[in-house]
Amino acid sequence: MAFTKELFDKLPPELKKEVEDYIEFLLNRRAKKPGKKLSQSWAEGLKEFKDQFTSLELQKKTLEWRGD
Repeated sequence: MAFTKELFDKLPPELKKEVEDYIEFLLNRRAKKPGKKLSQSWAEGLKEFKDQFTSLELQKKTLEWRGD
């Protein structure tokens, strides 16, 4: 089944937001930014939570904390 605007319009608002976020993620991931390097300043920034949450739960939590 191909993705169409009609299918998108059938989604509830919260799922539309997820689809939009995913599309943005894909576009940003693919975008080439010449001269910029990946910053790893965040590395191990959530280490204190590793025993409380799985990586997926942490990903969801960070979205909550950021207000996304």
